[in-house]
Amino acid sequence: MDKDNIISTGNHSISINERKNIIITGVKKIDSFDDEEFLLETNMGYVVIKGSNLEIVKLDTYQGNVSIKGKVNSLNYMEESNKKEKEDSIFGKLFK
Repeated sequence: MDKDNIISTGNHSISINERKNIIITGVKKIDSFDDEEFLLETNMGYVVIKGSNLEIVKLDTYQGNVSIKGKVNSLNYMEESNKKEKEDSIFGKLFK
């Protein structure tokens, strides 16, 4: 999977069903993900999803749609300036 080639149509929406299933449209790129956290670049900015047992169910790179399942604990939009700080903390976790 080449995460850098996700193309989006321009629309952005997020749908969460019972804190278990998320469908996100307008995804430009998946910057990082694991079973506890996803960092996605969307048409409306960066989105961080935190939870447990998170995994990608469906990825449509042409339309920019992502479907994720697992328990969702939080979903936050980030400002562009906070993205670098977030990436640094993700790499910090990996190399502890």
